[in-house]
Amino acid sequence: MILAILQARMSSTRLPGKVMADVLGMPMIGRQIERLRRCRRLDALAVATSDQADDDPLARYCATLGLPVYRGSLADVLDRFRHAALAFGPADTVVRLTADCPLADWTVIDAVVEASASGGFDYVNNTTPERTFPHGLDAEAMTAEALDAAWREASDPYEREHVTPFIYRHPERFRLGSVTSPDPAPQLRWTVDTPEDLAFVRYVYGELYDKDPAFGSTAISALPRNSSLIPAG
Repeated sequence: MILAILQARMSSTRLPGKVMADVLGMPMIGRQIERLRRCRRLDALAVATSDQADDDPLARYCATLGLPVYRGSLADVLDRFRHAALAFGPADTVVRLTADCPLADWTVIDAVVEASASGGFDYVNNTTPERTFPHGLDAEAMTAEALDAAWREASDPYEREHVTPFIYRHPERFRLGSVTSPDPAPQLRWTVDTPEDLAFVRYVYGELYDKDPAFGSTAISALPRNSSLIPAG
């Protein structure tokens, strides 16, 4: 069983409330979920958010989309993520996604899951040993056993906040794999951390969605790069 867990919270330090920001008439996280539901290799999708009051609207919205929602520690994201995996499992493979990626590419996520399954890895991502995909197409897949080991043993605050560093920092212990793009474009920024990032996402949806709701990375890359709405870099 392959379970994807989408981490989300309202309390972003750089752009608070971004996950519920409007993108073409729908909260940004709703647009991302719409894209994630096109994945063919995922058996289930759930949301993990915090138990803080400011995440109440987020949890309610995700529930209206029919998604199971786990609420846990704001600071100890590894604990929250692991308990979400337990609540909605049991899963053999757990896929980690973050809710600031409304241009997520389901074919890339499926490729990461496929590499995990076919390669016999404990952990696979598409950002190391060097990034080849645009920022915002990140995906990680790990075995339930590797996640449990990280949850039990990680003590570094960074490892508790970011879920997977304990795993990829120990290549002598875990079998690590990676997926690379045949058309590297690591300079592109498709994630949302700033108002400029959000403006770019709105621009993309405005240009592409009505013509093809299932627009992919190729169509995004083909958009004119001289638009004033597209942030430099």
